[in-house]
Amino acid sequence: MKHRLGDWLLQGLTDRAGRRQGPHAQPPPEHPRHPWWKVMCLTGVDYFSTLGYQPGIAALAAGLLSPLATIILVLVTLFGALPVYRRVAVESPHGEGSIAMLERLLPFWKGKLFVLALLGFAATDFMITMTLSAADATAHLVENPLVPRALHGHNVGITLLLLAALGAVFLAGFTEAITIAVLLVGSYLALNCVVVVDGLWNIATAPGVFFDWTRLLVSQYPNPWLMVAVALIVFPKLALGLSGFETGVAVMPLIDGDPDDTEERPRGRIRGARKLLTTAALIMSAFLITSSLITTLLIPAPEFQPGGAANGRALAYLAHEHLGNAFGTVYDVSTMAILWFAGASAMAGLLNLVPRYLPRYGMAPHWAQAVRPLVLVFTAIGFLITILFDADVDAQGGAYATGVLVLITSAAIAVTLSARRRGRRRAAAAFAVISAIFIYTTIVNIIERPEGVQIASCFIAGIIAVSFLSRAIRAFELRITAVHLDETAEEFIRELASGPIRLIAHEPHARGEGETDHDEYRKKLDEERAGHHLPDPDKVLLVEVDITDPSEFESELHVHGERRGPYRVLRVSGPAVPNAIAALLLHIRDMTGVPPHIYFDWTEGNPVFHLLRYLFTGAGEVAPVTREILREAEPDPRRRPAVHVG
Repeated sequence: MKHRLGDWLLQGLTDRAGRRQGPHAQPPPEHPRHPWWKVMCLTGVDYFSTLGYQPGIAALAAGLLSPLATIILVLVTLFGALPVYRRVAVESPHGEGSIAMLERLLPFWKGKLFVLALLGFAATDFMITMTLSAADATAHLVENPLVPRALHGHNVGITLLLLAALGAVFLAGFTEAITIAVLLVGSYLALNCVVVVDGLWNIATAPGVFFDWTRLLVSQYPNPWLMVAVALIVFPKLALGLSGFETGVAVMPLIDGDPDDTEERPRGRIRGARKLLTTAALIMSAFLITSSLITTLLIPAPEFQPGGAANGRALAYLAHEHLGNAFGTVYDVSTMAILWFAGASAMAGLLNLVPRYLPRYGMAPHWAQAVRPLVLVFTAIGFLITILFDADVDAQGGAYATGVLVLITSAAIAVTLSARRRGRRRAAAAFAVISAIFIYTTIVNIIERPEGVQIASCFIAGIIAVSFLSRAIRAFELRITAVHLDETAEEFIRELASGPIRLIAHEPHARGEGETDHDEYRKKLDEERAGHHLPDPDKVLLVEVDITDPSEFESELHVHGERRGPYRVLRVSGPAVPNAIAALLLHIRDMTGVPPHIYFDWTEGNPVFHLLRYLFTGAGEVAPVTREILREAEPDPRRRPAVHVG
């Protein structure tokens, strides 16, 4: 039973080196793919569900100017966020999002740390999406007039149940999640259409409502430019209406493309993703403008305040007031369901994003590439956040907005830099303006609600701490996914295959002033002959490893053979010297059927310092680390390559 549960949890996980998600490893088993409009519903449960609280937030922030401020939000959506993410979909079609674009601009550890910071903001966005939406769904439930009063005061318990149910759906699989999303989005948008059309009808048949609003608006803001200025100032408070774009590109691998799509050129998937983003933005823009107008004109201002009947549920208030409690209850149930399931798009984004980075960096346990264990981890974190914030929607709003805005800003900057690199100056200038708008919005939001950065900092610190702990724990794994020898290297091995193949580890470019390659190699062989008493010192291979990017965890190994006078040299490039040598030794053993021998010299210095050097630079004390990697990779001592140190 225990093994069956473990197999179920780790379904789809491969455990042999060479099949991990390294940069050149074989891809993991893919999730079933679906038409773009179905995947849009999965991201839309987050994006469209903001209608449950966005009109109320806009009215509370902008008052009578709410429709104008919402129009500015829509303009920023259609002419800012949408073009940015349409470009991100082209340049990052495998679900990495804008983070991958920025990763390519920063090499080595700087890039890794930058990505970890962005993942912290992404985790803030997605995790708070889950907890905030579930908490808001609970609020809609307990505030319904038909719900028993006994449920009041149990918001935390109800929210935890909703999060547990969400996790259960994803333990079942992605297909079930998308099916539920399609049903919820379709019914929710239809009910919102009814509420919006009824609201517009009420305004049209009672013209005094519109004239009263315009009269009050002009009395408070006599100058049209003043209206625009104030609307621009309050616009950052409406930024939650921009959520959903990063999730839209994160779930791209779920989109079904053309039959001739390849992983290198998935044109159909890109086209589907751009349709998804555009359609969702147009639908949401129409609802944002119309819902802002009817809620501002038809709901008394005091009802938007904390404790008011329309606080956080403006459209639900209209549904009850104008269409009756029966329809209002149906609307509440639909709103509660989509808010609960809004966490599905966030969960899908996390499940597609996290395994693409942390395991590749060696900064997550191997099981983090499996879906179900991650679902359990994210659900547990959601429980913790809900308990810490007492299922309070307002308390989590700052962190949500911060995560959304930082990701959109980073995407805008990434697209700007990409356009400059491709020589498209006009496009780069346009995206630079968009970036400036989002930078301004992010800064204003952080100043007004600094708790968002504080919460995001906790996520970032947690991710970095767990990442480096995991990297240290996995330090002695065989991290080479494949070994490729050129013809000369294979010829060297065949020449020496009649007996045990002996290799000498040699640090490249270590010769002194005035020495040649021949002098260097002769000196090295003399040292090894004296230190190790080699039986045939002329029948050896010298191994030199050039370190490429030590921040990479997994990579392929390419071995080049070179003849330098009488000496045979194997030149290898890899992220870490011990891993490269260990992988080469195991490959030679598999080729010849005989474990080879490797000879090292001890390195002077503190062993702890050398271990840290290995973790961060790929060098350090090579001999004992190589031996430990071989011991873990090959448990049978008789088949394990021999390590000699002198």
